[in-house]
Amino acid sequence: MAGIYVHIPFCLSRCAYCDFYSTTRPQRADDYLVALSQEMQARRQEPLSEGVAASVPFHTVYLGGGTPSVLTVAQMETLMATLRNHYVVADDVEATVEMNPEDIVSGAYAADAHSLLALRMMFNRVSLGIQSFDDQLLGIIRRRHNSSHAIEAVHKLQDAGFTNISVDLIYGLPGQTLEMWERDLDKAFSLGIQHLSAYALIFEPGTAITRWRDEGKVQEADEETSVAMYDSLCRKARLEGFEHYEISNFARPGFASRHNSSYWNGVPYLGFGPGAHSYDGLRTRRANKPSLEAYMTSPACQAHQSIEYLTDEELYNETVLCGLRTSKGIDLEAVRRRFGADRLDYLLRMAKPYLQGGLLINTLQFLHLSELAVMTSDDIISSLMA
Repeated sequence: MAGIYVHIPFCLSRCAYCDFYSTTRPQRADDYLVALSQEMQARRQEPLSEGVAASVPFHTVYLGGGTPSVLTVAQMETLMATLRNHYVVADDVEATVEMNPEDIVSGAYAADAHSLLALRMMFNRVSLGIQSFDDQLLGIIRRRHNSSHAIEAVHKLQDAGFTNISVDLIYGLPGQTLEMWERDLDKAFSLGIQHLSAYALIFEPGTAITRWRDEGKVQEADEETSVAMYDSLCRKARLEGFEHYEISNFARPGFASRHNSSYWNGVPYLGFGPGAHSYDGLRTRRANKPSLEAYMTSPACQAHQSIEYLTDEELYNETVLCGLRTSKGIDLEAVRRRFGADRLDYLLRMAKPYLQGGLLINTLQFLHLSELAVMTSDDIISSLMA
């Protein structure tokens, strides 16, 4: 399997917490699509793994951002036709597009009743950035939609025939109580969604919300509240029949994100657009410079792409990090095959105190976190690294 990620770097406004590369110049979208086509064509022979070029069928396609839903249906059709012209897409592809609620209820996909139907012809999965159903919290983090827009957006997607809808929520927001978070969860699950991604707020450098914290205008949630919120998330998701397949991701059986799972399982993928990353599945990572201007002047990315060759130690550390993020855990036999018996012995030796404390579980085939350990997973993961 292999995947394709396409970065759409345009937003109408900047959310207070976001540190992903984006620009508020969507008027440049048409020129950007031309540059994307040039990059896709230039990289057709880029190896995905040893001896395998990018002519293999791709089983996942993901349009992320930024805000992909600022593109019109016609622009989406141009982009997807370009992608299929340059790359082979599997018949059973999982094709995901990220969308914001306001684009569905009052933006590009609201004016024409057939626009969402046309979108469904290109994508079979939507990731909807709701973040909260509380209007006050949405205002604090500078989201452009309100709660009613979010609910209406889900219903419109369902009416258009989408049967694989994921919702993003954030917990630990300034002023958010446990009761407010539980109301968000109850509302999300009541909408009949298939997937939930729930992330603890991170105060990233350079974001507005970090600046407000440093100025004393907002406060971080305390650890006790964050732990209670995560516990409530896990409990409610389990009661709703959602499988907790990754630290921040929950899905109804059969609806785990195949594309995101490929990142955690070391599957090769190609990334197109400024700031996009690629991985050959072995040890080579590529990253496009996060600059629209640089990308538009050199869309083939030969002059603006960094290449990193991972050492065995770095690959082992990534195996630990990615494996312990998933419910399945680290494949112990795969560690032995790839890194040798000595490295496996080291892993099990470092894991011993956590096994004894009930924070790690060894099934003899996999080593995974217990639910008790998720909120302290960073410390455990660091201890197991080389």
